[in-house]
Amino acid sequence: MAITQQQTLKQQQRLTQAQIQQIKMLEIPALEMEERILREIDSNPALEFGEDPESPDNTEDFDLQSEDRELEEGGQDDYAAQEEHDIETDSLTDYDNDYDDRAADYAETQAYDPNADADRREPFMGVQTASLQEYLRQQLADLDLDERQEIIGEYIIGSIEEDGYLRTRLETIADQLSFQRSMDVELPEMEQVLRQIQTFEPAGVAAKDLQQCLLLQLETREQNPDVELAIELLEQHFKDFSEQRYGRICQAMNLSEERLDDLKRIISRLNPKPGNGWEASLLNESGRQITPDFLLENHDGKLELSLNDTSLPDLHVSPYYRELARKEKNGAKARSRTEREAVAFARQRVEAANWFINAIRQRQQTLMHTMQAIVDRQNDFFLSGEEKRLRPMRLKDIAADTGLDISTISRVSSSKYIQTEFGIFPLKFFFSESMQTTDGEEVSVREIKTTLREIIDAEDKGRPLTDDALVGLLEGKGYRIARRTVAKYREQLGIPTSRLRSRK
Repeated sequence: MAITQQQTLKQQQRLTQAQIQQIKMLEIPALEMEERILREIDSNPALEFGEDPESPDNTEDFDLQSEDRELEEGGQDDYAAQEEHDIETDSLTDYDNDYDDRAADYAETQAYDPNADADRREPFMGVQTASLQEYLRQQLADLDLDERQEIIGEYIIGSIEEDGYLRTRLETIADQLSFQRSMDVELPEMEQVLRQIQTFEPAGVAAKDLQQCLLLQLETREQNPDVELAIELLEQHFKDFSEQRYGRICQAMNLSEERLDDLKRIISRLNPKPGNGWEASLLNESGRQITPDFLLENHDGKLELSLNDTSLPDLHVSPYYRELARKEKNGAKARSRTEREAVAFARQRVEAANWFINAIRQRQQTLMHTMQAIVDRQNDFFLSGEEKRLRPMRLKDIAADTGLDISTISRVSSSKYIQTEFGIFPLKFFFSESMQTTDGEEVSVREIKTTLREIIDAEDKGRPLTDDALVGLLEGKGYRIARRTVAKYREQLGIPTSRLRSRK
């Protein structure tokens, strides 16, 4: 075969160095972002902490892009690729020509500004990646217990599941103590230690079911007529409350609808899964501290989302470097080669500093835009904290809602966390596949798993349900599901087979 040459014309998309840097910054979680800013300040003398000492009104227009660079010798640095200026994202297309301090529009930090307002929200410092059990053992060690009680406490804590519930019966734990430690423990002794563990943080931990979990949390509240009524409601009318038979509750407790609404608000703000704050930490295998990237607050049913960026310093371009970079435009031409190189270096550093500030702004906008779309889709979950309220959601759904590329959504959801009143969750927690019910409605796989766990928790432990029986019960609740799928979900939940669940 003869070798020939052929000329072709084709389009090719290539990322500039600045675009690559922007993508990498989008992936950085909150804790690492502060480190990234400190490294940039160390490497760029034109980037400084704090507010810009120059007033925006006195800042002259200066367009770096319109000036020809006069660098005769010397290599380009890490930001050399920014000469191309072909970045297509909104905030990076044009650098701020007036160089006012609008670029530093994110929150100040007291770590760098001692005179910052005292009213500013204190930054959330993160959750250590110790497990819930380890955290409870630390509190157990602070109690004045004898060796026997400490061993009992260790076994009880070891049986607490990741969501904070103690679903294992005390009799079973007593059997384990007898078999493994040769300790003959009576039930009252077990209950005494359990009651002490139930006073630990997080409130509601070591409860056997949702009713007890909520009651334990109310008992830690400052007692007043509203809290006492909420306790009475949960103690005597929990089934009616969980099934939303509010009319029967009003009649039995002689309450008006308005009064019942007050009690519902108190109960709705309790945490149904007290261990959720530690579930996120268990997912971090690096052993590093977790700082949530987002804060979500519930103000009487209205969700307010914010970035947890109070630990990030304010940034601005150095006035000295800015003035040096303006030198030629103001008519003061540099005469010597050294002066020309100094001006070119200043222009380059100011441009890099301005790009970095704008990149942070773009990062914040993208994060907030994406997280707000997630909150909007999962509004019911963030109001209730119930996994059954999670809607099926995929990356492409959020991409469609925001108009961003699916790869951008993937980067935002990677290694990011949100702090809610129900705990700290990784963003990946909110994404799940969907299944159709018998009515044709799409439900989240997480909802099916939660229902499956509830069915197994309520089963007769003397005659546990087989997977075939679970299929029938799930279909009765409207979930069309195969037996092998039930077995897969059961294994993912860490629930053994019916034979191993038997407690005869």
